[in-house]
Amino acid sequence: MASSEINRVFILPGEYFISKQPHIISTLLGSCVAVCLYHPVHKFGGMNHYMLPSSPNKERSGKYGDYAIAVLLQFFERTLGNLNGLQAIVSGGARVIESMTAGPQIGLRNIEIARQILGRHHIPIIKENTGGTVGMKLHYQNWDNHLAIEEMDKKVMSGSLINREEKARPSSGVPAPAQTAAPGPAKSGRIKVLIVDDSAIVRNLLAKAMADEPDLVIVGAAKDAYEAREMLLERGPDVITLDIVMPKMDGVTFLKKLMVYYPIPVIICSTIAKAGSQAELRSDKIGAVDVIDKESLNLYHGLDTVKQILIPKIRAAARTTVVKKTKEQVAGL
Repeated sequence: MASSEINRVFILPGEYFISKQPHIISTLLGSCVAVCLYHPVHKFGGMNHYMLPSSPNKERSGKYGDYAIAVLLQFFERTLGNLNGLQAIVSGGARVIESMTAGPQIGLRNIEIARQILGRHHIPIIKENTGGTVGMKLHYQNWDNHLAIEEMDKKVMSGSLINREEKARPSSGVPAPAQTAAPGPAKSGRIKVLIVDDSAIVRNLLAKAMADEPDLVIVGAAKDAYEAREMLLERGPDVITLDIVMPKMDGVTFLKKLMVYYPIPVIICSTIAKAGSQAELRSDKIGAVDVIDKESLNLYHGLDTVKQILIPKIRAAARTTVVKKTKEQVAGL
């Protein structure tokens, strides 16, 4: 098939794609799972990408495996009249910073829900690319059921697998400093920034403030810690700006998990992180490279103050080496 005839699509967590036309469907997986369904007679297929096995509240969302797989099955059943002849490929479910998810062994649970649902509908899994400790990038050809897999670089996928420039501990057993600033340029290329804030307005304003900075690039804007976790795996930011008051998981808890599982420069940016506040002191002890009172940015009165205060701090953060901490070090903070 000529390459000019093939369309390409990239799906994010919670999304799916299925078509009778030739497509290469790509995605990135950590502990998430993707199920590819294909009919060898009709020669077309599709793929989903889900983050969690099932919703505790029966939420109809593609980020949950039971719903995401049902959507693919329903499409085939409506199109073909039945599910006879379908084949499945299951991929993902690696053990990468799984403690930052809704529970332990989330990758294994994501795999198991796929096996259960497919088994219930008597759909054979002709191949599994599951488990392990490293994420993967998938490229699925929906016209012939061919799946190409690239193993992701461990340093991109999880700080629990390889620490970012981790310093050796002193022989006395005294922990090394949480971070040390190094002079000179941060890294080759542009500084990749991930914004984490539950307010869409704040996310947009911060992104606009950085948009015309030639050395910065926004690689993601997440509304909560779970979205941020997936973007960490997929996009490998250099610096995170992190709110504290967020749904599902507060920023301080997320910061603790980052310092243990994925040590990365984090700038806390929150209305409750005022100078001398408990939130500021806790964030600093846990390992944030800087803490900003969001009100000091005057976000709703233009972007000049944001540029003057936040952008220099992002550049400084990108030159900072963050040292991995243990669960015991952050537990009481």
